[in-house]
Amino acid sequence: ESLEESEARAQVLADVTALKKLAVDYLHPELGVSTNDATVMGRNFFDRPSAPEQESLEESEARAQVLADATALKKLAVDYRHPELGVSTTDATVMGRNFFDRPSAPEQESLEESEARAQVLADATALKKLA
Repeated sequence: ESLEESEARAQVLADVTALKKLAVDYLHPELGVSTNDATVMGRNFFDRPSAPEQESLEESEARAQVLADATALKKLAVDYRHPELGVSTTDATVMGRNFFDRPSAPEQESLEESEARAQVLADATALKKLA
């Protein structure tokens, strides 16, 4: 092996070693960075304690609106899911009609009555065919 070949081989091995170090750094970000240079410094702008979270006026208004919408949706969901809960209001002009229990509502027939009526109609149809 000549001198040129051994230098090229050493250069390739150095490149492979550097690439391996970069691959490990990329695949394992939880490993810390170590250096020997005293002039190197860095600042983490994400985890530093001196960085309070800032929220603009528009963001706070949007957050308040979202929370109000969520509260209204929760109330509607509870009203829908639990119809047995009564409706309460303080407005004296609010009124409502119960179309099921009012005196003028037509009587509802039971399942037995509807089956008996269907049987009577079937018998009448059969008698009509015989006559």
